[in-house]
This record gives sequence, structure tokens and C-alpha cells, in this order.
Amino acid sequence: MLAVIGLLTFGLLSKGSSGIALGEAAPTSPLPRLEGEGSGSLADYRGRWVLVNFWASWCIPCREEAPALERFQQRHGDARFTVLGVDSRDLSGDGRAFVRRFELSYPQLRDGNGDAAHEYGTTGVPENFLVDPAGRVRLLVRGPVSEEYLDRYVAPLLPGGKS
Repeated sequence: MLAVIGLLTFGLLSKGSSGIALGEAAPTSPLPRLEGEGSGSLADYRGRWVLVNFWASWCIPCREEAPALERFQQRHGDARFTVLGVDSRDLSGDGRAFVRRFELSYPQLRDGNGDAAHEYGTTGVPENFLVDPAGRVRLLVRGPVSEEYLDRYVAPLLPGGKS
């Protein structure tokens, strides 16, 4: 049992150490759209602020933060900002059911095997990366975000500094 815990801890620590840092360019590899056909990428949103949210349907903290992200998108989503969901290491059907359950209106991509999560250096889900219009990471939150966090730390960075 201790060996398994040790290996998991080592894996998380080594995985997290290869992640992108604040100020670095965010990865833009294309991913399939969770709903619908085709693919999408963070590059599709160049010139906008984007909150990239890595989540999975089986993740309890993801379920807790989903309503706050949707409310934030409803208040701030426009031509200058969007939340971009990335369903990671999940079954497509479960991810689509999650989107319907929480009535998420922002775009969703599918990272079935976790390659994009690895590029970002995530250590789990949920994780959130605020990317500026030039494609650089400005905020990173490992773990769920709350409505209070979004209003206090994300909203002031958006055009007009609205909260």
C-alpha cells in the first residue's frame, strides 16, 4: 500500500513540475469538440481572454464548480472573454451528460486520453488556466474555483475590469 501511495505521489509531483508557468504561452493543440463534429483549439480564441477549465464528469469538485463557471460565463462571456471547457480522461457520453446536467453554454473540447492535460502539466481535475489575448497564462488554479474567486481575481483582469 505504501509503495502505491509513493508511486502516485511521485507521479503527481513529477507531472506537475513539467507544467506551464505563469507568463508562458498556453498550448494550442487541436482537440475534438465534445458535442458536434470537428475540432477546436485555444488558438481559435486568440485575441480574447479565455478561462481554460479542465474537468471530468466523475470529478465531484468539478460538479461543485460547474454552476459558478456557467454563471461567470453568463455575466462576462462576450467577444472578449469565454470559458473553454476541456473534458479530460472521460467517456464522451458521460461528458455530454455532464454538460446537459449543468446546462453549460460555453464551448467544450474532449481530451479523452489526457494529452492536452499533460501539455498543460495538470495534476488532476479540476484545474483552471486564465489565458490572455496574446495566448499567455496569467492565472493558474489547481483545484476548483468558486464564484467569489472568479469575481475577485478573474473579473478585474477582463476588459473593463468588471466584477
